[in-house]
Amino acid sequence: MKLDESFKDVLLQARATSDYSHLTELLPYAKKIGMRCQSLGDDALFVLPENQENTGNPVLPALHGGVLGGFMEMSAAIHLMLFMDEPKIPKIVDFSIDYLRSSRIQDVFAECRVVRQGSRIANVSITAWQSRRETPVATARGHFRLDSQ
Repeated sequence: MKLDESFKDVLLQARATSDYSHLTELLPYAKKIGMRCQSLGDDALFVLPENQENTGNPVLPALHGGVLGGFMEMSAAIHLMLFMDEPKIPKIVDFSIDYLRSSRIQDVFAECRVVRQGSRIANVSITAWQSRRETPVATARGHFRLDSQ
């Protein structure tokens, strides 16, 4: 899939200004779940704001695991788009998530770390937490294909 010129412009502007707010508005799933991305020094912090529509278990209440997984996968893809040398849309190859504890209906934060990036494949580690970074609610690993432009 080719990178649309208007999307490429927004991506390049986000990289230049470290203002990532317009980027998540252009991605339908990110927009649907209300995902935000903000600059954190030379890195990015991803936020899934509290939203009752994302409830999976109303008895606890707890965040839907699929929404949490989708948020983490989208965070990794956006992270790669922001920090790769050449702006491309990464394609998911494999995604593995470990749910460590129940996620309450409150803000979820995620940070990504590129473990390895080659010319065709990137491996990204994602950690999601709520009140304390030291007690993650989930961790994940994603492999993305980069050469399909």
